[in-house]
Amino acid sequence: MKIKTIKSEGLAVNSYYLSSGNEAIVIDPRRDCEIYTQLAKQECAQIKYILETHRNEDYVVGSLELQNMTEAEIGHSKELAFKYGEHNLIDGDILNFGNVKIKVLYTPGHTNESLCYAVYQSGENEPVVAFTGDTLLAGSVGRADLYGKTAQPAQAEKLHNSLHEKLLPLGDHVLVYPAHGAGSVCGHGISGQEPTTIGYEKKTNPYLQLGREEFIQKTLDEELVLPRYFKKMEEHNLNGAPLLSELAYPKPLSLEVFEEEMQEQNMTVIDTRMPYAYAGSHIPNSLSIWLGGTSAYTGWILDTNQYIVFVHERPVDMDEAAAYLRRTGFDNVCGYLCGGMEEWQEAGKPINNVSTMSVIQLKNKLENHEVYLVDVREPIEWKEDGVVEEARRIFFVDLPDKAGSLPKDKPLAVTCSVGKRSSIAVSMLERAGFKNVTNVLGGMTAWMNLGYPTKKEV
Repeated sequence: MKIKTIKSEGLAVNSYYLSSGNEAIVIDPRRDCEIYTQLAKQECAQIKYILETHRNEDYVVGSLELQNMTEAEIGHSKELAFKYGEHNLIDGDILNFGNVKIKVLYTPGHTNESLCYAVYQSGENEPVVAFTGDTLLAGSVGRADLYGKTAQPAQAEKLHNSLHEKLLPLGDHVLVYPAHGAGSVCGHGISGQEPTTIGYEKKTNPYLQLGREEFIQKTLDEELVLPRYFKKMEEHNLNGAPLLSELAYPKPLSLEVFEEEMQEQNMTVIDTRMPYAYAGSHIPNSLSIWLGGTSAYTGWILDTNQYIVFVHERPVDMDEAAAYLRRTGFDNVCGYLCGGMEEWQEAGKPINNVSTMSVIQLKNKLENHEVYLVDVREPIEWKEDGVVEEARRIFFVDLPDKAGSLPKDKPLAVTCSVGKRSSIAVSMLERAGFKNVTNVLGGMTAWMNLGYPTKKEV
């Protein structure tokens, strides 16, 4: 038996290719799924099953895409009325491939249709591997708030029961392969331990040390971001997303055509260069989202029906950005400016720039009351990492609604952890009409590395 982990960068999503003999299965595939067929080709194996742990909410599941390429059968929980798939699985169902047996475990909590899969070698009575979806994560558990705060206590109780009644009894030796790694928004405090084991999690996972009531209260106390694109992902993953073969690939655009595209209704220009490059010069009213950040943050601030054209550092960056955006349901990616910012500048087109400052400069300006500081990190970062006492705290996703509360007659300095999300925020403020905005490069990481004072939120 061989297991290969396939990561979706930026989203911290893990999918899995598992092979035995000349057969294989894929668990929670991503939408751009050629990598699974390549692995099968290398092993001369046939992908027999495509299994889903739940209706994922943070990316487009590639089950239909992969089935179209392989004719494998799709399996997921009978507890949700999926519009596709051959197997509506229930607790205790058995699937076989190669010399391997898979037992279905019904583990509600994160969602009501969540499943885990215990894997047994041929002839063995104890499992050796468990694919735990969003139920058990390394150092954490799946979030239980997707149905809203009112339903969260009941969901947390279901999750606690699933962990202690279904997963932990599998045995300390069992290898655990979760659906997410560190950085995912589908759980709090996920560790980088990959893979982990049931035994290791029992000893180290803080959630597994709690009784039922403490566990429920801990989940209620957490403030996790619920990105706006999640609803579209739930729709896609219930009904089946359009096949990528049905979509046009982003086009290389001449300067003239790029300008025409910019004028189209519902069109946004995204600049994927690094924040310091965006600060030097950029197209007015373009959004600054560095290339790696397009994997998740585009869906935090834009609707998935948004039409998008890009300014890249290199033309090849379009391949990466297109893959990232399609994983989160952005199918209206129109094209990119062939010559990038260099061509735009050399044609004499209008440009804007953004000032930057170090945290040393920021501290001096704060002491002299020369700047108004805005901290755009996530609320949980304010709570756990601390804040600069003078900072106004507005999560960057909320800026369209809250920018009006910021002073336009004072210089604004914007900070995040290192200067990337603050570049997004700066570009959003520019679009809202703010003229005197500065990005603090190095952000709170540099501030704390220099030992400057912070306070913890109560």
